[in-house]
Amino acid sequence: MGTQKRRLIVVGNADLPRDLSEEIDSADYVLRFNRPRLLDGWSGSKTSCLMMCNSGKPMQEKLEDHSFLEYKFFKQAELITLVYHPYIMKTYFARPRLGSQLLKHRRLDWTDKAIKVFGGASKDVVIKSAQFYLEACAEIGIEGNKLKEWFPSTGYLGIWDCLKQFDLSEWEIFICGFTWQGWKHHAWSSEEKWVRERIDEGTCHFL
Repeated sequence: MGTQKRRLIVVGNADLPRDLSEEIDSADYVLRFNRPRLLDGWSGSKTSCLMMCNSGKPMQEKLEDHSFLEYKFFKQAELITLVYHPYIMKTYFARPRLGSQLLKHRRLDWTDKAIKVFGGASKDVVIKSAQFYLEACAEIGIEGNKLKEWFPSTGYLGIWDCLKQFDLSEWEIFICGFTWQGWKHHAWSSEEKWVRERIDEGTCHFL
């Protein structure tokens, strides 16, 4: 008789069709993103890893929000993962305008401060490699000059990473909370197509 697989759930920040709190909180591993939406308890609260964008305004807002460290999902997280290696930001991302840098203290790269703040809150912090980012981009056709125009969503990077890092003979991967809509520079249709291909081949499943 085979050993029952452990369950990993990747929870996006879109609305959920029903209350999934029991399934999510009973999973062996839960990945969430940025500032998770707990949706009045529908998405539970268990957080094994919090994967975040460490560039631009989104990270600046988290670092300036002192209450962020008190959120349940942050306190529960065993690991903080920053998806952008400094080389990637320097090479492919646009710097904030000078006015925004001076007046709003915008930065391209918040990695150092994120490590200081989150590490100071007793969290282990990991920075994904440049190769991780480039391979994930290539998987959905973002290569060459396109790397300065299209940027994978944190959610896609998280799903891609889980399928690479976890042994699928031991883990069953589920996803929920994704609608593939939002910022115009994410390649939503390519990301959705890639995920649905993984669903069809049985390497992950919708919850």
